Amino acid sequence: MIDARDEGSCGVNCACGAPNRDAFLALPTPRRQFVEPKGIPMHTIAQVSLPAGRFLMGDSSGDQNPGDGETPVHEVKLPAFDMDATAVTNEAFATFVEATGYVTEAETYGFSAVFHLAVAAPQSDILGQSPGTPWWIGVAGADWRHPGGRDSTLDDLRDHPVVHVTFNDAVAYCGWAGRALPTEAQWEYAARGGLESRKYPWGDEEPDVDEPRANIWQGVFPQVNTLEDGYLTTAPVRSYTPNGYGLWQPIGNVWEWCADWFDPAYYAISPQEHPHGPARGDGRVLRGGSYLCHISYCNRYRNSARSQNTPDSSMGNAGFRTISRI
Repeated sequence: MIDARDEGSCGVNCACGAPNRDAFLALPTPRRQFVEPKGIPMHTIAQVSLPAGRFLMGDSSGDQNPGDGETPVHEVKLPAFDMDATAVTNEAFATFVEATGYVTEAETYGFSAVFHLAVAAPQSDILGQSPGTPWWIGVAGADWRHPGGRDSTLDDLRDHPVVHVTFNDAVAYCGWAGRALPTEAQWEYAARGGLESRKYPWGDEEPDVDEPRANIWQGVFPQVNTLEDGYLTTAPVRSYTPNGYGLWQPIGNVWEWCADWFDPAYYAISPQEHPHGPARGDGRVLRGGSYLCHISYCNRYRNSARSQNTPDSSMGNAGFRTISRI
């Protein structure tokens, strides 16, 4: 039986995080030249306006994970900006691809990481399990159009968040749309919805108290999902209830790429005014948790929780939302 063990910073060895592409690079995979995005932008995701303000960034609950760098709590000041009300959807990403001919990195490499219960592919496409996180399967032909593998489609998923997009893919979309990825500080400020020092966008109550508040795992990870909310993987982007700023599902559903390089020591030296993260690093920040998170083994769906992965890694539980360029 596959066993979930949370081993520090959410990346290669975290139950809810996906392995980076290096976990599968020993496998023979073709690489093609990327297509530069061109065309007239048609970003169709609804916007919310966030006011300029100050907030306390970092974990105030004591629930931070060792190695993730959620402390020290520090004050951050941000200018006003607009942000997508939802994650970028399959429909919106398809518009970008149709306009530009863009080829994602999952398509370029020829495979992506799929959660084992979501695989929809012939056995010949199964490339193997990720070392340390065997619930992640390398699947040839898995990409944004085929989230479970070549036997899956986007039928009935047009309003779900696009997945199997890398940080680099998200940046390419932003370049075409005249948008940007949020900084980690902008993301956390927006996710909090105006509630200071709260654990979740709605307050401190757990997501499954009284009624589901976020798309996270139900059951015993990683083998049994009781589907109490109706979703094994992604949910439509306008599910549940938006936060105080009008953002839908800033936590749960899919991890969201941010602009910053990841450094667990950064908060100790972060500037107060509109921080942009360290100048370099190995991984880019991911925020918000996903449909694979649960408090029993991985609580990284809190407002302050942090994760990271390499910029060329793709997985079935990560997408993005964009902001206006400031």
